[in-house]
Amino acid sequence: MTTAEQQAIAKNNADYTLFSWSKQGGLNPIQVERAEGVYLYDTDGKKYIDFSSQLMNVNIGHGNQRVTEAVVQQMKKVTYVTPSCSTQVRGELGKKLAEITPGNLTKTLFTLGGADAIDNAIKLARMYTGRHKVIARYRAYHGASYGAMSAGGDPRKLPADSQQVPNFVHVEDAFCYRCPWSQKVETCHRECVSHIERIIEFEGPGNIAAILMEGESGSSGCIKYPPDYWKRLRAICDKHGILLIADEVMSGFGRTGKWFGVDHFEVVPDMMCFAKGITAGYLPLGGLIVSDKIAKFYDEQPLMVGLTYSAHAVSCAAALEVLKIYEDENLIENARNMGQYVEQRMEELKKKHPSIGDFRNTGLLGCIELVKNRTTKEPMAVWNGTPSEVALMNPVAAKIRELGMYTFVRWNYIFIAPPLCITKEQIDEGLEIISKAIELVDVHCY
Repeated sequence: MTTAEQQAIAKNNADYTLFSWSKQGGLNPIQVERAEGVYLYDTDGKKYIDFSSQLMNVNIGHGNQRVTEAVVQQMKKVTYVTPSCSTQVRGELGKKLAEITPGNLTKTLFTLGGADAIDNAIKLARMYTGRHKVIARYRAYHGASYGAMSAGGDPRKLPADSQQVPNFVHVEDAFCYRCPWSQKVETCHRECVSHIERIIEFEGPGNIAAILMEGESGSSGCIKYPPDYWKRLRAICDKHGILLIADEVMSGFGRTGKWFGVDHFEVVPDMMCFAKGITAGYLPLGGLIVSDKIAKFYDEQPLMVGLTYSAHAVSCAAALEVLKIYEDENLIENARNMGQYVEQRMEELKKKHPSIGDFRNTGLLGCIELVKNRTTKEPMAVWNGTPSEVALMNPVAAKIRELGMYTFVRWNYIFIAPPLCITKEQIDEGLEIISKAIELVDVHCY
């Protein structure tokens, strides 16, 4: 590509488009020309290993032409019809989801992404129960619409804080590495659970429609749940008639080495929200799958939710083919095996780098937490810190990009969530880049 063409790309993007979560002046995004497997290639031909699957969604890897072919074939038949119509691909995708999701989750409302899946789950929980409050975690992220953002605790919602959706009640995280109650998971009394029980008592059990939790924590730092946490939540919900909603937008579809994050805990939620991995990012699609009990309720009651592009035939075709790819290419098994390999390699890197305080991982959903001191756990950058408070991590992010990697660096976190098709050799390649970047902050340890 010529210099003039590259300049035109930069100018058009800067002058006529807005970039999420960023100050618009001075941006220098990677000019991506093509992508294949676990790699991106910019307009200079430079190769970047994609170590976060973009936004933890390109699970099957880039450029799989099976999806292209499935989309083309569907577009030759029908591209769009109103959601009040049925299509073959819509029914087949719904049936497949009922087969792979846990327990009695049987019927899906298709959305365009994760945030509107969360929004509709909240609406449905409130309509179905006749209650209005929803309990969620402070450090969770559920999407950027007003409803989903209010449900989450991510600080990116704070600039729009005055317009939060009401009746969300937030609870402390079961963050074992930084336990709010200064306990250890092996000997604690699950204060993270009794804390939720007290909140329910204070707020009134009869007011609470649902508890909303990520199947496995993602962009908040891959915070690990205690092993019995989900089962205890299930018991609390059953006791009080509260619905349990699993947000599997990031942790679903093989990312954790099982179809869904909750599968690790052998728990069946009442509703499950999904997106990202359902199409591996090839086309927009999300959904909300509900239990047969909830679905049956609406046999005689109107379901008062809807979206113009719900069950879009072309997106459904992409999703159906992506689900076949997971199975045909054994990607979920590979995620599990490669996740174990990453964990082994990270133990080696911990010995080399004093700044690695913790590595939390499930399958290929992992996060390195960098600290100045392993004993005090003083973070290398403050959670939601000011530019000066996170400045030590800027050279780390810059070095990662310079050495040819795209991944998610936030506060004192470096994320490791590559496409599920990654190999050991490619993991070694990526970890070598991260190791060189971490050297820059090892000097700040004491």
